[in-house]
This record gives sequence, structure tokens and C-alpha cells, in this order.
Amino acid sequence: MNIIDLSLPGIRGRLDLEGHLIEAEERLRELNARAGGAIGAPLAVPQLAQVGRLARRLGIPVSRNVIAADGEDDVELLVRAEPDEDGVTLNVSDWRPRSAWRAGEIGPEPAPDVHRFVGHWMWETDAALCITFLSLDAGVRYGFDGNAMFGQPLTRLFALEEDAQGSFPILSAVAMQTRFEGQRAVLRGTGRAVKLSASPRFDAEGRFAGFLGAVEMPAAEPMPPRIDPEIADFGGFPDSFSQRLDRALRLPLGRIVANADSISARTDGPLQADYAEYAADIASAGRHLLALIDDLVDLQAIDGEDFRIASEPIDLADVVRRATGLLTVRAAEADVMIDQPQGDAWLPVAGEYRRALQVMVNLIGNAIRYSPRGGTVWVRLERENGLVHVIVADQGRGIALEDQERIFEKFSRLHPGEQSGSGLGLYIARRLARAMGGDVLVDSAPGMGARFIFSLPVRE
Repeated sequence: MNIIDLSLPGIRGRLDLEGHLIEAEERLRELNARAGGAIGAPLAVPQLAQVGRLARRLGIPVSRNVIAADGEDDVELLVRAEPDEDGVTLNVSDWRPRSAWRAGEIGPEPAPDVHRFVGHWMWETDAALCITFLSLDAGVRYGFDGNAMFGQPLTRLFALEEDAQGSFPILSAVAMQTRFEGQRAVLRGTGRAVKLSASPRFDAEGRFAGFLGAVEMPAAEPMPPRIDPEIADFGGFPDSFSQRLDRALRLPLGRIVANADSISARTDGPLQADYAEYAADIASAGRHLLALIDDLVDLQAIDGEDFRIASEPIDLADVVRRATGLLTVRAAEADVMIDQPQGDAWLPVAGEYRRALQVMVNLIGNAIRYSPRGGTVWVRLERENGLVHVIVADQGRGIALEDQERIFEKFSRLHPGEQSGSGLGLYIARRLARAMGGDVLVDSAPGMGARFIFSLPVRE
């Protein structure tokens, strides 16, 4: 491995608009060559290429710590990518040689930034405190549009609150360019209380380059371990089992999915078709596991004796619009059209926004999954007898009358060998709807598609 003195200044490189390395100082040029690249060709170090693409897409400078292969070993780098109208300038600094992981080896001691791995989800900002990264699916899980947050100020996502001494830890950290913990905030649009922590990042010249941080959701903390006979389906695991599973697997699975998607899309250069297909299969399997983790965490929560739903004023029509927006890409990939109500309908109901959104994402997602290619999913709104109804109809194979209650049972699968989903989605959706004073019902017949009706009480 090419061992480089940490005291050396940053190494400069230049990418054009297509991601080709058109300029590079010696050490960066040599690292790229060892990865199989050359000047004028796509940057061959995937981790550096990914930072360059992110900066170009967001239109803002982005800094990242990355680990790249360098021969048989690895090198840890700080990469700063600054986009302009002609491409991206890279500044690669803080080169730290490290041994690559090999089977049977015990990994290094955890880095000081342990908050990177114990938060419920992660975020990063640039020096202006604009968001450059959010954990995969954080928006879907916690009820906000994650894609719309990129490039926005951190305060667009979080409403900051004073601590007991009347100060804001994050502001002190910006002024002193130090780590902070325990910054109280509210997740905008959901009312969820959160706590933020982060460590600063610096560029090659020692300038403050932003924060890498974590979000702790205090209300979602696991309960003390106990054996609950009501969750015998888990074989006697304690209540905290699924939450521990969530923390242990979500971050690495998210990275696996993101990298597999990048490989499948051939974003770092040409790749044999069969390898790209393998990567797509890996990404699909990773998403399935992430969805299963979500369902297990929710299942243990809603089956607990102390489970409560917040009752707050929400607009169910807005929930429908948000859920449809979150599923637009999935529908396009399945070649399914979503026909939703037009205009700015307003349907005031009593419930919990995040949970209502979860129910709608489940129902519309199921309709997309079971619709034929070229099919349509209809979403309609009705108000009747003190209830607001959202009707989701598909053109799938339908559900026989004798199976229409069974689909709401835990781990229910109507068709042997069915691989999609966890068999928990409809069970969770109905439990959540009923906890909010409403319900989820189905109306269907074989060969006639299915209509799912999500109802909540009107808020006067």
C-alpha cells in the first residue's frame, strides 16, 4: 500500500460533468491507476466517484470520510468535492493507511464517533448546515419527505429547542467547531421530539466542513427486557429484541443497499450484465430485510400493553398525497399508474400523522405490488357518517371471501411460496387504524381486484 504522511496537504483532482478524471495530482493519479483507471476515463475509485456525483447532484460542496481499496490493503481518506458549471474539483486529504478486513480477523476498536452507530438514523450537513445526507428510508419511517430535504437548512427538518440552561448546544458547537450532544429538537411536520448529536468535519485546509450526526428518537426507546406471553410468535425473545436487531442491522443494510444500487446502475463504469443483475438482487434482498425489521419493531410496539397512539389534528387528504408521492418511484418501476384525487382537498381527522402515513404507504404499496404491469391503482376520498374514508383499489387477482379476515392475521400468506412482504403489514395497519378510532376493511372477489378502505373519525 502507498503509505502517505498525514501532514501532507490535500491532493487535488478534477472531474468533468460525466465523472471522468481529467486532472489529478500524483498520489491521486496513482491511487486511481491501481484501481484500474486512467486520466480521461471514469474515476475508478468508487467511493471518491460517489462523493463527486453527490456534490454534482446537490450543487453544493460535500465532504466525506471514505475507505477505499489500495492494493491488498485499504486507505482512509477525507474527500471534499466542490461542484461548478464544468464539473467537480476533488481535494483528497488525511490519508490514513489501514489493514483491510480479512476473514477470521477481529475488527479495530470503535472510532470515537460512536454516535454514528447508535442513533436511530443519521444525517450530515455542509459548512452552511445544509443537509447533504439522510439515512435510507428515514423519511418514510418517520413521516417526512427525505428527498425534499437535500440541500435545505437543517432547521427546515428540525425545530431546535433550548436546553435547561437556555442555550442551543449545536450553536455552541458551530462557534467552537466541536462535537455536541443532547440538542433537543422537534421533527417538523410530525411533532416528534428528538435529540441530535454530531461531530465536526474539516477539509484539507482545516476549515470547518459540516457535521456528521445522529438522531435519537426518545419516544421510540425500547422498554426494559421482559418476557411477554402475548408475543409468543417470537419464541420467547424479550421485548427489546427487535429494537436491538434494528440498531444492529439497519445501518449496515442501508449501506449494502446503496452500494448494490450503485453497482447495478453501473454508475462507476461498465460492468458485465450478469454482475449488474446480481447487484440488483442484493439491493432487493436488502430492502426486503429492512422492511422486515421495520415490521418486527412495529409489531412488538403495537402488541405491548403500554402502546398508545397520539391523538392530534391531521389532514387525511394531505397524508394521502404524501404517501402517493413517496411511492411514485416504486409505481413507475412496476409500470403501474396511481390515479389519485386532484385538487387541494382537506379532510380533518383525529389521529397520529406518522401512523396514518404508515397505514397509507402499506395499502398503496400493496396495491402496486399486486397490480399487473400496465395496471392502475385508484385512490379515492369519501366522507360519511362522521368518518373519513380512503379507498385504495387495484386490478390484482382479488381475495376470496373466506380469506378476507385471514389476510389481517400475523404472518399471513394466501399463496404458498409467496416471497413479497413479511405477512405483517395488514395486521399492523389494522391495529394502528383501530388504535386511532378507525379501521381497515377489505372488499374483494377473485379476479375482480381488491378495495381496501381506511377510515378515521372526522375532527369537528
